[in-house]
Amino acid sequence: MAFFIVAAQVAVAVGAASSVYGQVQAGKAQEEAFEEQARQEKIAAEGRELQRRQELNKVLASNIVGASMSGMTGEGTPASIALESAKAIGTSEGMIGLSEKLKRRQIKMRGKMAKQTGYLNAISSGVNLAMGSGLMGAGGRTDGGAPVVDAKPTAGKNP
Repeated sequence: MAFFIVAAQVAVAVGAASSVYGQVQAGKAQEEAFEEQARQEKIAAEGRELQRRQELNKVLASNIVGASMSGMTGEGTPASIALESAKAIGTSEGMIGLSEKLKRRQIKMRGKMAKQTGYLNAISSGVNLAMGSGLMGAGGRTDGGAPVVDAKPTAGKNP
């Protein structure tokens, strides 16, 4: 009888240990997936930035061609307007870059949180295992009482 109880406890412990391991590994896998998503987002952001710059260069080039064909010398008001436009574009590009970085940072944080959740779930499973094993070791009683012990009848003997 004791062999079966020990075997059951070992089976429960092995099952819980594999569950704990699985939860830790799942958390790590989620973190890696979010890290990969952040890397892909960085590549996509660089592609979008390159496209914006190419479009900006086309616009600036056409403005320069248009100004030179109309006889503007590039001094005075047109130059100050171009300078202000360049400042505004620089500020806009900076904000877009910051937004992209924050987005990648948020994805990485989600990965770290997933990993931590995996660890916390594993700890919870381990605590549940310990609690469950303690109850089984106490004779299976959940009411806090002492385990029932089989007493052999003493057939008329007084203690």
